[in-house]
Amino acid sequence: MTTDIQSLQDELLADVAAASDMAGLESARVAALGKKGRITAQMKGLGQLAPEERRDAGAALNKVKEA
Repeated sequence: MTTDIQSLQDELLADVAAASDMAGLESARVAALGKKGRITAQMKGLGQLAPEERRDAGAALNKVKEA
């Protein structure tokens, strides 16, 4: 799961770097953090993990949100 989260972070940072204006940045933000965003979808799936995995995956996803 952590490799998936790391690749997600890399892809999202590439989207931000590719944005050429504020509208592009907003689009990248919504794609990641919006109601149907990629990070949001990962966060919703945390409940299906074992408690130990959930804690680690949740911490990793929170770091991605801050990046």
